[in-house]
Amino acid sequence: MGGIAAWEVIGVIDTEGDCAEWSFPAEPGAVRTARQVVRGQLRHWDLDSLADLTALLVSELVTNALRHATGPIGVRLVRPSELDGVLLVEVSDPLPDPPRERAPRPEDEGGRGLQLVASSSRRWGTRPGAAGKTVWFELAVPK
Repeated sequence: MGGIAAWEVIGVIDTEGDCAEWSFPAEPGAVRTARQVVRGQLRHWDLDSLADLTALLVSELVTNALRHATGPIGVRLVRPSELDGVLLVEVSDPLPDPPRERAPRPEDEGGRGLQLVASSSRRWGTRPGAAGKTVWFELAVPK
Protein backbone atom coordinates (compact mmCIF):
# COMPACT_ATOMS: atom_id res chain seq x y z
CA MET A 1 0.00 0.00 0.00
CA GLY A 2 2.56 2.55 -1.08
CA GLY A 3 2.29 5.97 0.48
CA ILE A 4 0.03 5.02 3.40
CA ALA A 5 1.41 5.47 6.89
CA ALA A 6 0.90 2.45 9.15
CA TRP A 7 -0.91 4.51 11.81
CA GLU A 8 -3.59 5.58 9.32
CA VAL A 9 -5.06 2.08 9.11
CA ILE A 10 -5.86 0.32 12.36
CA GLY A 11 -5.99 -3.02 10.63
CA VAL A 12 -6.20 -4.62 7.26
CA ILE A 13 -8.71 -7.31 8.01
CA ASP A 14 -8.61 -8.97 4.61
CA THR A 15 -7.83 -8.00 1.03
CA GLU A 16 -7.74 -11.41 -0.63
CA GLY A 17 -10.56 -13.22 -2.34
CA ASP A 18 -13.95 -11.67 -2.94
CA CYS A 19 -13.98 -9.37 0.07
CA ALA A 20 -11.68 -6.61 1.32
CA GLU A 21 -11.97 -5.00 4.76
CA TRP A 22 -10.11 -2.28 6.65
CA SER A 23 -10.49 -0.52 9.97
CA PHE A 24 -9.51 3.15 10.35
CA PRO A 25 -9.10 5.37 13.40
CA ALA A 26 -11.69 8.12 13.82
CA GLU A 27 -9.18 10.75 12.66
CA PRO A 28 -9.27 13.13 9.66
CA GLY A 29 -6.57 11.17 7.77
CA ALA A 30 -8.98 8.22 7.58
CA VAL A 31 -10.88 9.82 4.69
CA ARG A 32 -7.83 10.13 2.45
CA THR A 33 -6.53 6.69 3.39
CA ALA A 34 -9.92 5.05 2.80
CA ARG A 35 -10.05 6.58 -0.69
CA GLN A 36 -6.53 5.27 -1.42
CA VAL A 37 -7.13 1.70 -0.29
CA VAL A 38 -10.51 1.49 -2.05
CA ARG A 39 -9.03 2.71 -5.34
CA GLY A 40 -6.12 0.29 -4.96
CA GLN A 41 -8.37 -2.68 -4.24
CA LEU A 42 -10.66 -1.92 -7.17
CA ARG A 43 -7.63 -1.67 -9.48
CA HIS A 44 -6.46 -5.04 -8.13
CA TRP A 45 -9.90 -6.49 -8.98
CA ASP A 46 -9.80 -4.88 -12.47
CA LEU A 47 -12.72 -2.61 -11.57
CA ASP A 48 -10.99 0.66 -12.46
CA SER A 49 -14.21 1.98 -14.00
CA LEU A 50 -15.78 2.09 -10.52
CA ALA A 51 -12.75 3.40 -8.62
CA ASP A 52 -13.42 7.16 -8.69
CA LEU A 53 -17.13 6.98 -7.88
CA THR A 54 -16.62 4.36 -5.17
CA ALA A 55 -13.80 6.38 -3.57
CA LEU A 56 -15.98 9.52 -3.62
CA LEU A 57 -18.94 7.80 -1.98
CA VAL A 58 -16.73 6.06 0.59
CA SER A 59 -15.13 9.40 1.48
CA GLU A 60 -18.60 10.91 2.02
CA LEU A 61 -19.63 8.09 4.36
CA VAL A 62 -16.32 8.04 6.24
CA THR A 63 -16.61 11.82 6.66
CA ASN A 64 -20.12 11.36 8.12
CA ALA A 65 -18.80 8.72 10.49
CA LEU A 66 -15.99 11.06 11.60
CA ARG A 67 -18.46 13.86 12.32
CA HIS A 68 -20.74 11.75 14.47
CA ALA A 69 -18.86 8.73 15.87
CA THR A 70 -15.79 8.43 18.07
CA GLY A 71 -14.62 4.89 17.45
CA PRO A 72 -13.03 3.00 14.59
CA ILE A 73 -14.55 3.15 11.12
CA GLY A 74 -14.79 0.00 9.05
CA VAL A 75 -14.81 -0.15 5.25
CA ARG A 76 -15.70 -3.35 3.42
CA LEU A 77 -15.89 -4.11 -0.30
CA VAL A 78 -17.53 -7.24 -1.70
CA ARG A 79 -16.42 -8.08 -5.21
CA PRO A 80 -19.16 -8.49 -7.80
CA SER A 81 -20.02 -12.02 -8.82
CA GLU A 82 -20.60 -12.98 -12.43
CA LEU A 83 -24.26 -13.54 -11.52
CA ASP A 84 -25.13 -10.16 -10.04
CA GLY A 85 -22.50 -7.74 -11.39
CA VAL A 86 -22.86 -5.52 -8.32
CA LEU A 87 -20.13 -4.08 -6.08
CA LEU A 88 -21.26 -3.91 -2.44
CA VAL A 89 -19.62 -1.25 -0.28
CA GLU A 90 -20.13 -0.92 3.48
CA VAL A 91 -18.97 1.72 5.95
CA SER A 92 -19.47 0.93 9.65
CA ASP A 93 -19.08 2.96 12.81
CA PRO A 94 -19.90 2.48 16.51
CA LEU A 95 -22.78 5.02 16.61
CA PRO A 96 -26.12 3.18 16.55
CA ASP A 97 -28.16 6.10 15.15
CA PRO A 98 -28.87 5.76 11.43
CA PRO A 99 -27.89 8.69 9.21
CA ARG A 100 -30.61 11.04 8.00
CA GLU A 101 -30.85 12.61 4.60
CA ARG A 102 -31.14 16.37 4.84
CA ALA A 103 -32.35 19.02 2.45
CA PRO A 104 -29.41 21.45 2.58
CA ARG A 105 -29.84 25.04 1.51
CA PRO A 106 -27.66 26.22 -1.39
CA GLU A 107 -25.36 28.11 0.98
CA ASP A 108 -24.83 25.14 3.34
CA GLU A 109 -21.29 23.71 3.35
CA GLY A 110 -22.38 20.14 4.01
CA GLY A 111 -25.37 17.84 4.14
CA ARG A 112 -25.18 16.42 0.64
CA GLY A 113 -23.27 13.18 1.25
CA LEU A 114 -26.27 10.87 1.60
CA GLN A 115 -27.99 12.56 -1.35
CA LEU A 116 -24.88 11.83 -3.40
CA VAL A 117 -24.86 8.20 -2.27
CA ALA A 118 -28.59 7.83 -3.00
CA SER A 119 -28.41 9.40 -6.45
CA SER A 120 -25.21 7.62 -7.54
CA SER A 121 -25.83 4.08 -6.33
CA ARG A 122 -28.14 1.34 -7.48
CA ARG A 123 -29.43 0.86 -3.92
CA TRP A 124 -28.33 1.97 -0.48
CA GLY A 125 -29.42 1.60 3.12
CA THR A 126 -28.42 1.12 6.73
CA ARG A 127 -28.55 -1.76 9.14
CA PRO A 128 -27.84 -2.00 12.86
CA GLY A 129 -24.81 -3.96 13.99
CA ALA A 130 -23.77 -5.54 17.26
CA ALA A 131 -22.01 -2.29 18.13
CA GLY A 132 -23.14 0.55 15.90
CA LYS A 133 -24.41 0.57 12.33
CA THR A 134 -23.43 -0.04 8.74
CA VAL A 135 -24.30 2.19 5.81
CA TRP A 136 -24.09 0.29 2.55
CA PHE A 137 -24.52 0.95 -1.15
CA GLU A 138 -24.38 -1.03 -4.38
CA LEU A 139 -22.85 -0.01 -7.69
CA ALA A 140 -23.58 -1.86 -10.92
CA VAL A 141 -20.47 -2.90 -12.81
CA PRO A 142 -20.54 -1.41 -16.32
CA LYS A 143 -20.64 -4.05 -19.03
